[in-house]
Amino acid sequence: MQRGLDHLIHLVENLDAAGAAYEALGFKVSCENRHPFGTKNRIVQFPGVFIEILAIGDHAPIPEAGPRKFSFAAFHRDRLARAGEGGSALVLESRDAKADAAAFAKSGIGDFEPFFFERRGRRPDGTETHVAFELAFAEDAASPDTSFFACEHKHPENFWSEAAQAHPNGGTGLLGVLLTAENPSDHHVFLKEFSGVRDFRASSLGLHIETPRGRIEVLTQGAFLLRTGVPAPDGEGLRLAAIRVASPNLKAPASPARPRGDQVIGPDRLFGLTLLLEPAPAG
Repeated sequence: MQRGLDHLIHLVENLDAAGAAYEALGFKVSCENRHPFGTKNRIVQFPGVFIEILAIGDHAPIPEAGPRKFSFAAFHRDRLARAGEGGSALVLESRDAKADAAAFAKSGIGDFEPFFFERRGRRPDGTETHVAFELAFAEDAASPDTSFFACEHKHPENFWSEAAQAHPNGGTGLLGVLLTAENPSDHHVFLKEFSGVRDFRASSLGLHIETPRGRIEVLTQGAFLLRTGVPAPDGEGLRLAAIRVASPNLKAPASPARPRGDQVIGPDRLFGLTLLLEPAPAG
C-alpha cells in the first residue's frame, strides 16, 4: 500500500517553551501528554496529520532497545544528546501495523516487532479520552539521527478533532516535509519501500515523492539553502529539516528565491526545525 504522512516529530529539550513558540505563530497546541515509556509530547493537529512536539520526561523509565525491539524513547533520548533539537522522525500512516512490519522486514528495511501502546488524552474541551497506537519501525542504516515508522491509530475517533485543528493563524494542513541528504539518490530505495510509492521524480536537486497525504522532498544541502534561505542541518544521511504548512491568510511577498511568497520560520526561532508557511494550493 502507499502510505501518506501521519505525523512528524519535532524533538526539543523544553516542551513548554517549544509549545509556546508554536502558539506565538498562531497554532493551537494541545496540553501535555505523557507516554508510559518516559517521553512526553504536545500536538499541533491538522486534518489527518499532525506535528508531535516531543521531549524526554522523568515520569517513567525508558526501556532500552533489544533484539528486534526498537525503543522509541531510547532513540530520542540518545538522538537529543548526540545531535540536539530538530526534526527527528518521519511517520507515515498505517492501516495494519503488523502487516507493515512484515513488509518492511521482507523488503530489508528493518526487522522489528510491532510496538503497541496506549495513553490517556484530553480533548480541546478538557474532557479525558483514551487513545492507542501500534507502530511498525523501519530503518535507513545510513541515517542514524532520523527515525522512521508507520503508525496505526487504534481509536482514531478519539484522537482527531476539528476543534483541535482550528488554528488562529488559519493554518489548514500540512503540505509536506523537506529532508536533506548529501546524495538524495542514495536513499531512494529505502524511501520507495517505506512509502510504498513506486513513482517519484528525481532531479539534480533531489527527490520528490507524492504520497496519498503530503509530499516528501529530499534535497541536497545547497538546494535546501536556495529553497529556504537557511542552512541545512548537519548530520549523516536523511535529516528532517523543514515542514510545509498551508496558510490561506498568508500575505508574504513573493521573491525570485520564493516565488510562492512563502514565509520562512528558521531553526533559530523554532528549536532546530524550519517551518514554511505557504499560501494554500489553488483549487
